[in-house]
Amino acid sequence: MTAFADLPTSLHGETENITALTTDNDLGIDPQQITGVFVTVHGHFYQPPRENPYLDAIERQPSADPFHDWNERIHHECYRPNAFARVLNDKGELVGIVNNYEYMSFNIGPTLMSWLEKYDLEVYQRILEADRKSGDRLNGHGNAIAQVYNHIIMPLANARDKYTQIRWGKEDFRSRFHRDPEGMWLAETAVDYATLEAVIAEGIRFLILAPSQAQRCRPLPTEKEPKSQWLEVGGGQIDPTRPYRCYLPGTDKFIDIFFYDGPISRDMGFNDVLNSSHNLAGRIGMAIQGDRRPAQLISAATDGETFGHHKHGTEKCLAYAFTSEFASRGWQVTNFAHYLSLNPPAWEVELKPVTAWSCSHGVDRWQEDCGCGGGGGWHQKWRRPLRDALDWLRDRLIEVYEEVGRKYFLDPWQARDEYIKVIRDRSAANVEQFLIRHQSHKLESAERIDALRLLEMQRHALLMYTSCGWFFEEISRPEGVQILRYASRALELAGEVAGVHLEKEFVDRLALAPSNIDTFRNGDEVYRQLVVSAQVNFQQVAAHYAISSLFTTYQSEQRVYCYTANQVDYQLQRMGSLTLAVGQLKLVSEITWESADLTFAVLHLGGWDFHCCIKRFTSRRAYTQMKEQLFDVLQQASAAQVILAMVKLFGDQNFSLQNLFAEERHRIMRLLTQETLVRLDQLYTQVYRDNFGVLRAFHRDELQVPQELQVAAEIALSNRAILTMRSLEQVLSDLAFDDPQAGLAEIGELEAVAIEANSMRCQLKVREGKQMMERLILRLLWHLLHDANPTTMEAEIHRLERMVDVSYRLNLGLSLDRAQEIFANALSKQIMPNFVPVSAVLDGGKGDRSPGWELTQMRPLIRLAEKLKVDIDFWVSQLV
Repeated sequence: MTAFADLPTSLHGETENITALTTDNDLGIDPQQITGVFVTVHGHFYQPPRENPYLDAIERQPSADPFHDWNERIHHECYRPNAFARVLNDKGELVGIVNNYEYMSFNIGPTLMSWLEKYDLEVYQRILEADRKSGDRLNGHGNAIAQVYNHIIMPLANARDKYTQIRWGKEDFRSRFHRDPEGMWLAETAVDYATLEAVIAEGIRFLILAPSQAQRCRPLPTEKEPKSQWLEVGGGQIDPTRPYRCYLPGTDKFIDIFFYDGPISRDMGFNDVLNSSHNLAGRIGMAIQGDRRPAQLISAATDGETFGHHKHGTEKCLAYAFTSEFASRGWQVTNFAHYLSLNPPAWEVELKPVTAWSCSHGVDRWQEDCGCGGGGGWHQKWRRPLRDALDWLRDRLIEVYEEVGRKYFLDPWQARDEYIKVIRDRSAANVEQFLIRHQSHKLESAERIDALRLLEMQRHALLMYTSCGWFFEEISRPEGVQILRYASRALELAGEVAGVHLEKEFVDRLALAPSNIDTFRNGDEVYRQLVVSAQVNFQQVAAHYAISSLFTTYQSEQRVYCYTANQVDYQLQRMGSLTLAVGQLKLVSEITWESADLTFAVLHLGGWDFHCCIKRFTSRRAYTQMKEQLFDVLQQASAAQVILAMVKLFGDQNFSLQNLFAEERHRIMRLLTQETLVRLDQLYTQVYRDNFGVLRAFHRDELQVPQELQVAAEIALSNRAILTMRSLEQVLSDLAFDDPQAGLAEIGELEAVAIEANSMRCQLKVREGKQMMERLILRLLWHLLHDANPTTMEAEIHRLERMVDVSYRLNLGLSLDRAQEIFANALSKQIMPNFVPVSAVLDGGKGDRSPGWELTQMRPLIRLAEKLKVDIDFWVSQLV
């Protein structure tokens, strides 16, 4: 058997080990056993916060295409595959599904966990479940550890920020995993003794560091050996197979530290170690010490994104290694907390003063032109001015926070430390309880808004230190722009709550940060061109709402990103090619509770031309007069007259389609082009039909087809395919699932399209077809496995098989991953536990089993398993 079909190395003759993968796999670690070789692979899973600070949402990132953004793309390549890691046989068929998080040590950044919770609850729950199951297996020590909240470089943070980062990381962890974290991941493993003091004070038991961060070590004193000699290990020579105790200088306070195996970790990231579980186990075996010590830990640590994103398919290698390869060598899969409980440190370590795992110059990668992370001959002279500008801003914001915060909070800094509870739950009731706990007096409505503004100011002051902003070679990269956007939002909030104007001096300081790109020259131009342009105010949100309302029927209360839009009044009229909408709107920020009462008028002149005006609501009488006047002018059917009236009533400022937030702008652009595209599709289809015989002749005689005719064929057939798929989706509604004949005509039409496209050598462009067919296959499969009528099962399976086949023939890039997950889960938890064996049927149904799946039902399911590429051999053997 091979752990993964798409990678080169095969491991044959191990089917008996694989079969157990479809059930909960107990690796058999005895909590009391303290001898032998223990193996830990740690994944540092992290994505920087990418949300627009004004919208609290990630906007589309074209570089992540075909996905919406990089979180979504990496999730598809890494986070989800590790939750459903596949073990395949040498024919590429699914043998089992493993939740890798159940066997690997891991930390997942709080900002990434928040995204997972919102966008893929199934994977989020699998991660939480993995921690629970690993805790059950490892004597209460779960695989998950915490992380400092938004990945700031701790040695470069001031004392308050250090503690807040740790406290936010702990609270976020506790709210998700329902236990206190035993360990914590420091961003970039950056550490100094002040950071150690903070994590010790916050009750963290252990850290994971790089071997190069150790300076010297020695055995801990014992009665027999009260004194021991220090061994210098500053070149990365420390033995990583044991834990170490690190004391704060001059105290008896300590924290335990694991040093991962550097060479193995590097090989996992940069060599072929992860090409197969055999390679991985062989490389780990090379690190085992042969000095007969009773127990040792072989640990590797790397970016979790290595497994599937940086190295495609390597989550399969981990799955097989965890559940079969390591056990076959007598190794025990564990985590750091569990190993520490069995083998407390017998050695002491001292660390170098200030270090990190990805910089050979201490932590200069995040403050100096040290060369780390450079490329293409570009300098990083911008790093120090950027760091200095943000430090200056942080210190000014501290003054604002303390001065104004004392008016509202009993203890402003305690309020900030506990604000994580609001970040995790922004419901009105939770925010209300938070304010009651921390308020110095009963806060009025305006005071509550200012209190929340202050806390948001501090949140963004922390987010602006996210390490990615310095990690690469240029200040104008998305990571640098993102942290400057957080700084911009903090500046704006400070101005709103305290009336201070800090932006000019901040931008002047950014001018000292030279860019490598002539377009920007310095950081001040990066700020003006890429940061200021992303700022959002209430008028822009209202304009977004107004223009979108021409294409969307809004409810009286509608969520628009992180705003609640309450529609007080709305009226729309059309006159010829002109459409005019006038409305009154109340917008409320879900973040700060600030609000604005606005009126709007938006005129659509047709096509891409919009004219939208916004102003503050003053009175019901003024609004009514304005509305009546505009609709009276509209009766003249003159766009010029309506625009003149709008300018007179609202002023010169106006908004257009370009002012919409990107997501909605792109949606409306697609709607506006839809009519044109339909006409073009009809035109190309007619050209294709008129020239069908000519095209066939060209292809028959293997002549080069005129490009115009080939394009017409591809567009016509692509349009025919997508229209048929939409029709199929409509036919296969919930009510039609029980009718195995439903959709057969549409499937037949798709088969005909596939034949025709193949004969015309067309590359169909049906991007949405992949998702559509995968969605339909999942729905039909779920119905088949859970609600199917036994008398129609054969026909339903045949329909499913045809849908899979035609999807392949249309070259949609069909993925069967989700279908395999559903099918394998049903096999292990539903079908086989209720299977009626042949002996029971021959015996007249006697026995302990309740009525369930019979052999006649299993035969078509076996055929379907082959179509879904699920290895059914093990299950077939149970039917004999």
